[in-house]
Amino acid sequence: MNTMKTLMLMGLLSVMLVFAGGMLGGKSGMTIALIMAFGINFFSYWFSDRIVLKMYRAQPITESEAPELYGMVRRLAQRAQLPMPKVAIINEDQPNAFATGRNPEHGTVAVTTGLMRILSREELEGVLAHELAHIRNRDILVGTIAAAIAGAISYLAQMAQFAMIFGGGRQDDDEGGSPIGMIVMMIVGPIAAMLVQMAISRSREYGADATGAEICGNPIYLANALHKLQMASQQVHMQANPATAHMFIVNPLSGGALMKMFSTHPPMEERIARLKAMRAGR
Repeated sequence: MNTMKTLMLMGLLSVMLVFAGGMLGGKSGMTIALIMAFGINFFSYWFSDRIVLKMYRAQPITESEAPELYGMVRRLAQRAQLPMPKVAIINEDQPNAFATGRNPEHGTVAVTTGLMRILSREELEGVLAHELAHIRNRDILVGTIAAAIAGAISYLAQMAQFAMIFGGGRQDDDEGGSPIGMIVMMIVGPIAAMLVQMAISRSREYGADATGAEICGNPIYLANALHKLQMASQQVHMQANPATAHMFIVNPLSGGALMKMFSTHPPMEERIARLKAMRAGR
């Protein structure tokens, strides 16, 4: 169900991108937007993992450098029937983690030093299993493409704004969209793209929680870890790029009620409740 929902939302994002191109440049704009969508998908597939790892200065480690962490990932990967992913450590006090890689053969699990410091062995297993679930479900690629397309829609909206200011818009459908259509796209486009991206991210998080609980063998491991991470993330802040916030197991960005409303992560209380329900067999 989650997979079908995600595919539908991804299709909706792509249609929105093409529509935005049509509003800005008519038929030629739609063609350019379609080419842009293919280009985004190609670039995201091949290069997104390297970019995000460099962004957070994630240092790849070997088994000799962190034998306990490396061994834990290897055992969980075998249980999940996955190739052994690369393991990386981020020198950050905020306890957090993410996975990246275009497919299971190129997966990487990255954890912060703060994560390893505050979690018990069982809780760390729960978090690692959650990240391996993202790799097995190919969530990383989906989330990266969704973020890139949403960003492209926002960029087209900015172009429409400049076109309205300096060009005034055109009525010819072959050359450009109407001024009214451009205004609508400027306002509605970025908001709609953000909402769809949020829906994709939240759906994938619920799925990774459930799969991760199965991989580690006990949903309470992950439930307890999420509780600790939620508390710690409110006290220890992290300099994270909003475009990559959806990749982390808990939202690394701090903020009030507005931030929670537009968060790419589901409510933590609901995630924990679902995991506890799995434990109870409901």
